[in-house]
Amino acid sequence: MDDLGLFASVLGHIGDGNFHESIMYNAKDPKERARVEKCIRAMVDRALEMEGTCTGEHGIGLGKKESLVKELGLDTIGIMQKIKGSLDPHWLMNPGKIMDRPVS
Repeated sequence: MDDLGLFASVLGHIGDGNFHESIMYNAKDPKERARVEKCIRAMVDRALEMEGTCTGEHGIGLGKKESLVKELGLDTIGIMQKIKGSLDPHWLMNPGKIMDRPVS
């Protein structure tokens, strides 16, 4: 994060393996946004390399859906989609979060 040249910090409850980065940047600046996204992908990839996870207690949301596929694989995501489909057949609860609706 130091290489970004932006105000950033890491905090959290690192004793149980969770940390949270906070990076202040201008999302309207495409170059700045690209640098931040690259940094975040590198941090997630490093966590996965160390047998960690791409998320903690806050879930996946929209930003780490791609990382969840890296972590779990398409087969597991497919099972998760089937479970969600059985509990939420109209895909009303948090649509597009965690995973996309499977193509029927």
